[in-house]
Amino acid sequence: MAYDEQLAERVRPLMRRRKGFSEKKMFGGVGFLLSGNMCVGVWKECLILRLGLENYETALSDPDTREFDITGRAMRGWVMVEPAGVEVEADLLDWVDQAVKFVRTLPAK
Repeated sequence: MAYDEQLAERVRPLMRRRKGFSEKKMFGGVGFLLSGNMCVGVWKECLILRLGLENYETALSDPDTREFDITGRAMRGWVMVEPAGVEVEADLLDWVDQAVKFVRTLPAK
């Protein structure tokens, strides 16, 4: 299955306006980077978010999230949000903002 291009089209304007934005095809999906750091992505029908370890467990308590695991080994600090968790634009924006806030703490690559 290719990634959800409609979801990517919803995410793109939320990320494009950010300083240091770039986009890259990766892991069979698309990744949105800030200053060279992966921030948000779309894989299959899910939104992928880099939230860091401090926000990871809290995010996983949401019923629409799960660990980011596409290889059989979960990546701690990253979550996948199921389609139901991003149906509403305000929810999508909130998730993206959380990822941006974390990634802005990382040094540029």
